[in-house]
Amino acid sequence: MSEHEYFMKAALDEARLALADGEFPVGCVIAAEGNILARGRRQNSLEGRRNEIDHAEMLTLRRLIAEQPGLDLGAVTVYSTLEPCLMCYSTMLLSGVRSFVWAYEDVMGGGANLPLYMLNTLYAQMRVHLVDRVLRAESLGLFQQFFQTGTYWQDSLLARYTLAQTVEAQL
Repeated sequence: MSEHEYFMKAALDEARLALADGEFPVGCVIAAEGNILARGRRQNSLEGRRNEIDHAEMLTLRRLIAEQPGLDLGAVTVYSTLEPCLMCYSTMLLSGVRSFVWAYEDVMGGGANLPLYMLNTLYAQMRVHLVDRVLRAESLGLFQQFFQTGTYWQDSLLARYTLAQTVEAQL
């Protein structure tokens, strides 16, 4: 098992906990030097308490900064079961994170394809390391379970794309 797979399995564990609570199954871990520094999962995606700030990556980053305020975030890697959205991606970039690994592509709101070189100087000078599709099939399975029963983003492009995926497409 590769290091990326090891940490993604931990992120998938968080996503399973989110799914068990009826939440959107995004899990996240932030790691450095072979250790998990913080972990989290999506919260408040349910009707009646929906909050678009409580993404797994945002909660995990907040936890890490609170517990280790002096940590050089340029030395960490963020592992997420879903490609970070534009909000999470840009927040982590501005916080100093430069390494991202995710399992399943967010065809609706993924931020990792943001052409940084075309933006203003602050972003254009950033050099980022991106790795996708690590344990994609496992993450896809969680999202398929969610979209078969959940209500969050139910009629979205992401839901339609996810439910249209087949076992062959996962390989």
